[in-house]
Amino acid sequence: MSMASLGVSAGFMAGCCVLAQIARKFVEKCFSDGLVPILLNEAIASAELCACCFELIIVADNFGVATYAIFLFLLTIWWGKVWGDATACPYTHMEDLVEGKTTLREVALKTWAALMGGCCVYRIVQVFWWFEFTITHEGRAFENCTADLQVNPYLGAAIEGVATLLCRLASKTIAELEPKHSSVIDSFIGTSLVVAAFNFSGGYFNPVLATALKWGCSGHTNLEHIIVYWMGACTGALLSVPLFKIEAVRKYLVGERDEKRKEE
Repeated sequence: MSMASLGVSAGFMAGCCVLAQIARKFVEKCFSDGLVPILLNEAIASAELCACCFELIIVADNFGVATYAIFLFLLTIWWGKVWGDATACPYTHMEDLVEGKTTLREVALKTWAALMGGCCVYRIVQVFWWFEFTITHEGRAFENCTADLQVNPYLGAAIEGVATLLCRLASKTIAELEPKHSSVIDSFIGTSLVVAAFNFSGGYFNPVLATALKWGCSGHTNLEHIIVYWMGACTGALLSVPLFKIEAVRKYLVGERDEKRKEE
C-alpha cells in the first residue's frame, strides 16, 4: 500500500481529534458545571476514540500491527492529555463506585453516554469510507464485519480480563508514583498489552470500544461478545481495586515511597 493511503488514514484520525477538541471547548463554554457537561465529554471522548479505532482497523489490515501500534501509542498520549476526567470506558466508573466515589446512577448515565458517542460516530466514519478517497477504503463502508475473537470465548474473556487487570494496576501505580513522562509510560504499557492480545481477542480492554466496533459481527454471538468484552474486562478492572490495596502488591508496585508515606 502507498504512503498516500496511510496519509489519508492519519489525516482522518487527526481531523477527528481536532473536531473532538473543538466540541470539548464548546461544551466548556456552554456549560459551567453539573452532570450534563460530564456526560457530553464522555460521549465526545468515546466518539473520538471509536472513530480513530475504526480507522486503525484499516491501518492494521493494510500496513500491519506495528504501524497500528505506533498510531495507537501516539493517540493514547494525546487522549491522556485532553480528555480530562472523561474516560470513554465504563469500568473506570465502576471502580469509582466500588470505592464510594460515585453513585450507580452516574455510572449508568456515563456508560450510556459513552455507548451513544461510540456507536453513533460510526455513521460519520461510514460516510468518509463511502467517498473512497483511497484504495484501502474501497468497499469498507458497507462491508460485513467479522469478529476479532480467535479463541474460545472463555479464554478470550480471561485474556481481556487479565490484560485489563494489568493495565489498570499499571495506571494506578503510575498515578501514585508520578514519574517523569508518566503519560508516555502508561501509553506504552497499554499499547504493548493491546499488541500482545491482538491476534487472540483483538485487545480491546474497553467494553464500549468493543461494542461500537464489533457488536453484531460474524464470528461470535452477542452473548459471547458480552462475556468476553464486558464481563472479562470489567471483572479484571474491578479486581484491580482490592488487589492494589494489598500490602504485598503495593510494596512490589509502589515500593519505598508507599512505606515512607505510611511513616509520615
